[in-house]
Amino acid sequence: MNDIAFLGLVEVGKKIQSGSISSLEVTELILNRIDNIDEIHSAYALVMKESAISDALSADAEIQSGNIRGPLHGVPVAVKDLCDTAGVVTACGMPMFSNRIPSKDSTVVARLRSAGAVIIGKLQMTEGALAMHHPNITPPVNPWVSDRWSGASSSGSGVSVAAGLTYGSLGSDTGGSIRFPSLCNGIVGLKGTWGRVSRAGVFPLSDTLDHVGPMARKVEDVAAMLGAIAGYDELDPTTLPNQVPNYLFEIEKGVKGLKIGIDHTYISDGVDSQISGAANSCADILALSGADIVEFTMPSTKDAIKGWVPLCVAEAVISHRDTYPKQADDYSETLSGFLQAGQEVTGAEYAEATILRRELTGAINTLHQDIDLIITLTMPQPIPTVDEFAKIGEDAEAVENLIKYTSVADLTGNPTISLPAGFDDNGAPIGIQLMGRALEEDILCRAGDVFQKESNWEKNIPTRN
Repeated sequence: MNDIAFLGLVEVGKKIQSGSISSLEVTELILNRIDNIDEIHSAYALVMKESAISDALSADAEIQSGNIRGPLHGVPVAVKDLCDTAGVVTACGMPMFSNRIPSKDSTVVARLRSAGAVIIGKLQMTEGALAMHHPNITPPVNPWVSDRWSGASSSGSGVSVAAGLTYGSLGSDTGGSIRFPSLCNGIVGLKGTWGRVSRAGVFPLSDTLDHVGPMARKVEDVAAMLGAIAGYDELDPTTLPNQVPNYLFEIEKGVKGLKIGIDHTYISDGVDSQISGAANSCADILALSGADIVEFTMPSTKDAIKGWVPLCVAEAVISHRDTYPKQADDYSETLSGFLQAGQEVTGAEYAEATILRRELTGAINTLHQDIDLIITLTMPQPIPTVDEFAKIGEDAEAVENLIKYTSVADLTGNPTISLPAGFDDNGAPIGIQLMGRALEEDILCRAGDVFQKESNWEKNIPTRN
């Protein structure tokens, strides 16, 4: 049965919907694994055992009657603990919110339920979705190499999937927090276009930078999840009204005829050779599969990335204005210092960051007139150890280097997908990233699926399972 825990979401969904195994059996398997091994991984903030079993029984009854809602029907999934769940604690990685019980589901949770998914629990995260976990919370542990960073802030979302404790998860991404934990845990993470997925009922870090998206073992899995949660939401006026494609159907089109850009200097300057080599291998695989690989020059991103900090810290002040500084003693020193810095951002600094952001957005949009996708990286260096990462926040230059590749798409709102691309000399995962045009997540999934199948990384399972 443990082999079933490491199937892809779509794959196990087909088994459930065909009747070869029940949703209840799969749900109980995952719940038993959480009981037995999550004390090692610390991925869950809260397990919703009773409601998950009830939802699995309901899913089985519907499926047996011939009412199959879609690829997620009956499949256990979990959500980052900043997505409101009705009647269930949503603590956002903050002990001060341990009694915060929303009265209604966030839109993404409601849409997962509508798709028939079984919500199995809430996943651990950093404090307020910033970089570090609160001192009173045990951080999730990387299942590949235990002393390596598990990714922020959707750490539990990444660890739970990699460790076979759920088939798919939701994360959020402000500077890279879907893609970092996807890289660190050797899974796939999809950050859609800003506005593609509703943020209603999702606790914010930075309203104009935040994205919500799926994480899973396979590209087809995140495609299925995005199809369930994407689309206009009247509760979030920033959502886009554009029609949501059938991403799973679109995957079958492959990459033949796509123009995929690569800037060899951009992916190699200051980059570990193992990682730049993985990006070059991606270009080779996509070329052999029919894509047209185009060399281009990436526009300068450095100034705009510097602007990410004042944008994020200033907007975080708004997110926490009901509790900070009024309850400052309940915040860690890290988050408190971050919010204090936000209060000190001037209007001119915020305006300058906004101008730089718009200029980068325009440059990237111009680039995408001729190129469908860009091959880029998630991080320039191997995954840091937990101790090494703890020191990064003390060095502004180190922070900028960390988010060099991820923050670009948070600033511009372009969709991106993080893909597993092998392992470094220490046995820790390597990842790469593809970035596409706004609202063309389908093309990202097509290319990502080709790369993942040809490189075969989706079959890797952590030994500590």
